[in-house]
Amino acid sequence: MTGDPIITMDRVSKQFGDVLAIDDMSMNIREGEFVTLLGPSGCGKSTALKLVAGFLPLTAGNIKISPPNGDAEHDLGFVFQEPTLMPWASDFDNVYLPQELAGVGRGGGEPREHEALKEVGLSRFARSYPRQLSGGMKMRVSIARALVTRPRILLMDEPFAALDDMTRTNLNNDLMQLSDDHGLTGVFVTHSVFESVYLSTRVIVMAARPGRLVADMPLDAPWPRNEDYRTSIEFTDETRRVSETLKGTLHVDEIDH
Repeated sequence: MTGDPIITMDRVSKQFGDVLAIDDMSMNIREGEFVTLLGPSGCGKSTALKLVAGFLPLTAGNIKISPPNGDAEHDLGFVFQEPTLMPWASDFDNVYLPQELAGVGRGGGEPREHEALKEVGLSRFARSYPRQLSGGMKMRVSIARALVTRPRILLMDEPFAALDDMTRTNLNNDLMQLSDDHGLTGVFVTHSVFESVYLSTRVIVMAARPGRLVADMPLDAPWPRNEDYRTSIEFTDETRRVSETLKGTLHVDEIDH
């Protein structure tokens, strides 16, 4: 069930030197939605996500975050393209990092770290180090780290792009369940049409040069999804619909199914 807008982008533009990365982009994302930004390389998907996170300054426009609880301090969790874990720190200490930066002592913070690792299936690996983990396990630690502050919004910048298909599918399923369990609002960046349709309640299609929104496509299938949806006629039809929209913005060889 979705509610009032929690993220509002109003005529947002971002310029890097002479390059206009995003041009006059507006959209609303409602509480409880799981929205995917889909488009080719260079269309500004990651830039848009970093603008929402506050990692980059705006050139023009406005972005408003409206947390229902009125406390924006830990309202955003961010998962990067790479796990970005500290190699010298245990999985527990990596997950603890946001709490440490917020001034939460270990005595008060440990239950959250253990809970976050349990939620991503890594309870037994709290004292392991990143070098001892597979790529998928590292990304699970990264997700646990993003969830440890209990954000209302989870922003994800192509987190599964480098993983094998089976690991990617498992993480897709786990991510939807975690988002549903926590009542998260999700914004997910991907190049994959299949992934966007499987994960999303809405797909935002972007075009490049400059980056801009060209289509806002709601997906009506019940959410969170399960494996049966991947083999359904509805999934095939929605994938075709999104793919055809994306083809209108780029060359065919740029599409990643």
